[in-house]
Amino acid sequence: MENSLIYVKNMVCDRCIQTVKDNLNGLGIDYKYVQLGEVLLTEKLTDSDRDVFSAKLKSQGFELLEDKNARLIASIKREVLELVRQPNKRGNNNYSQLLAESLHHDYNSLSTLFSSVEGITIEKFIILLKIEWVKELLFYDELSLNEIAFKLDYSSVQHLSTQFKKVVGMTPSNYRKLKNKPRNPLDKVF
Repeated sequence: MENSLIYVKNMVCDRCIQTVKDNLNGLGIDYKYVQLGEVLLTEKLTDSDRDVFSAKLKSQGFELLEDKNARLIASIKREVLELVRQPNKRGNNNYSQLLAESLHHDYNSLSTLFSSVEGITIEKFIILLKIEWVKELLFYDELSLNEIAFKLDYSSVQHLSTQFKKVVGMTPSNYRKLKNKPRNPLDKVF
């Protein structure tokens, strides 16, 4: 038996992981692990199993990735999402350094590929993810702007506010006052 690694697009949270696990279990497909964007199967899928699994995933907003560049872009997105969600994991390192190390590619080549396919830079993608997280935190109204800025590793509340206004078109305080706060699921940010 040979392990088989497959890549799944649009996995952005623990519920996504559970959904993919449920699909695998429901289809009787054995796996070693499921993590954001990756599934390690205990053996290679037959063509018919791949088709059924792919169709099931597609109906739930996921997609099997076959292309090498598509897999690399999915890996970039997964790594960035983890780094944004866990700023303490980053330490004093910058995103470009961590991405290059974790993906074993030169950052310039990662950045060029990402920009050419996604139409935005990795830096802009990071900002969009952070702003969506700020929106989520504002929606629940449990943290002050100062606490949100600290949690998301902004240098100051002013930096957060300036970036938020540039992306959203209003200040975080004005956004917090809205009755219907528009938000995007993280898998729709990219």
